[in-house]
Amino acid sequence: MTSTPVGAPRTAARLSPLLRLLILTQLAFNIGFFAVLPFLSEHLGQAVGMAGWLVGLVLGLRTFSQQGLFVVGGALADRYGIRPVVLAGCALRIAGFAWLGYAERTGAVIGAVLLIGFAAALFSPAVESEVARQAVVHEEAGGQRTRVLALFTVAGQAGAFVGPLLGALLLTVDFRTVCLAGAGIFVLVLAGHAWMLPQHIPGRQRVCLRGGLGTLVRNRRFLALCCAYGAYLLAYNQLYLALPDEVERATGSQAALAWLFALSSLLVVTAQLPVTRWAGTRLSLRRSMAAGLLLIGAGFAVVAVSRPADWTGTAGLLPSAGFVVLLTLGQMLVAPVARAWVPDLTEPGRLGLYTGALSSVSGLIVLIGSSVTGSLLDAGLPAAVPWLVLAAVPVAAVGLLPLPKDAGSRR
Repeated sequence: MTSTPVGAPRTAARLSPLLRLLILTQLAFNIGFFAVLPFLSEHLGQAVGMAGWLVGLVLGLRTFSQQGLFVVGGALADRYGIRPVVLAGCALRIAGFAWLGYAERTGAVIGAVLLIGFAAALFSPAVESEVARQAVVHEEAGGQRTRVLALFTVAGQAGAFVGPLLGALLLTVDFRTVCLAGAGIFVLVLAGHAWMLPQHIPGRQRVCLRGGLGTLVRNRRFLALCCAYGAYLLAYNQLYLALPDEVERATGSQAALAWLFALSSLLVVTAQLPVTRWAGTRLSLRRSMAAGLLLIGAGFAVVAVSRPADWTGTAGLLPSAGFVVLLTLGQMLVAPVARAWVPDLTEPGRLGLYTGALSSVSGLIVLIGSSVTGSLLDAGLPAAVPWLVLAAVPVAAVGLLPLPKDAGSRR
């Protein structure tokens, strides 16, 4: 697949009905999911009475059944098309949320959570791979590939913002109502896709499952992208690991985290499209992703430089705010570009497999890296050292990015 060179003039291109449907799908997916997920751990600990380690295990199983199995959902989408895979995933998510709402024993909770995770492992790579493929079609019509992926990111972030608000409102009734409302959203998604998603999408090939994985593991350029993307996700995961510790050190509590997370969401919703538009006319895919990784590294460096001063109170939150802003700006460059780059590195007809593998491989990197990071934060090292090490991770990942092979590595 080829892309328009940097700086080349473009004509306006409208989003196709299919692209609009898929982008709205991401919005609906995240509203339904985030209406439930933020309240799950408290429900398991208080209402179900699980021990803390068991709550952590359940949440980890959900992540594994989702992120770890993306490659399976992507391969199935390549073989059978996205419609049956998306519809099956929605049906499983409905069943999982309904089951979770009534689950009162550990075994039932684990079964429901695994079902919820596997549902996403079906529909998410199917939708994401088709969005990436349609983004290339949009680009060939005169549009910008990364703008489509940026719209997809914004829709997901908006859903992640609205979902918890809806869940908090419904939680005044009870957790079961929250779960049933989440299931109801996916009922609407299922009905809408059964009606609007085409049986056959022009240009999409269906391929045999056999042989795809072997070709993938020999694709060094794609695996290099996975490693660089995994470094980004590991850095992004510090919003939930390193940042809470820093906020608590500075203020004595984690209350300010909610405001910092809101700041990140607001930046994505308001600035993602302008940032993508700016980068799209000036930077290649590789340079855009490199710039994003360097910004993320700079965010960690801001905290590292400030730590010896040991600021507290409002002043102590300023480095954390700087970290969140730089991390989010880096995310705006890295996330859409990585998804936009995948079609240039895949084998014909294997876009679903490769899209799923990007999530699965990078998720494995985050799983391993988070354990190392946790040990680093607890090692009793000088205050700045863990943050400097974390700053080095995205900076080093720049060297992993695939070098341009031809014009296809540019927009």
